[in-house]
Amino acid sequence: MLQVGTGELSAVRRGRSTSERLGSAVRGWFQICRYDELLPGRPVAAWLDGKQVAVVRLVDGTVHAVDNKDPFCGANVLARGITGSRGEIDVLISPMYKHAFDLRSGRCLDDGSVRVSVYDVRVREGWVWIRAGERRSSRRVAERQCDG
Repeated sequence: MLQVGTGELSAVRRGRSTSERLGSAVRGWFQICRYDELLPGRPVAAWLDGKQVAVVRLVDGTVHAVDNKDPFCGANVLARGITGSRGEIDVLISPMYKHAFDLRSGRCLDDGSVRVSVYDVRVREGWVWIRAGERRSSRRVAERQCDG
């Protein structure tokens, strides 16, 4: 599932939990791929604790991870989308209905009542790690939007 470089779609790449490798001190983080395998502006799909996520390295070098499932069509397609920006907001645009999702909050810029989950990402020693479970700040953003 993880497409790297310019090669073909590879076999399903499953993140390995740091708790499997390093003990419980860093439980919940999964090693996804090497940082240099991610091409800037080219999203890829990866498994994170049994769930598909879209992983994006932007031109500025930052890495983001969001649910791969497009909430409008229900298909796991966001990793086949286009990265870009709307104003100062970095977005991932779905290949299906062209909805744009803020990579930091998960909010759909075309329909503020819809969002995708956002995951914490870190790069350590050349590896991309993603924490299983939705980022707390993205949940708060969604709750505020739904409440008012």
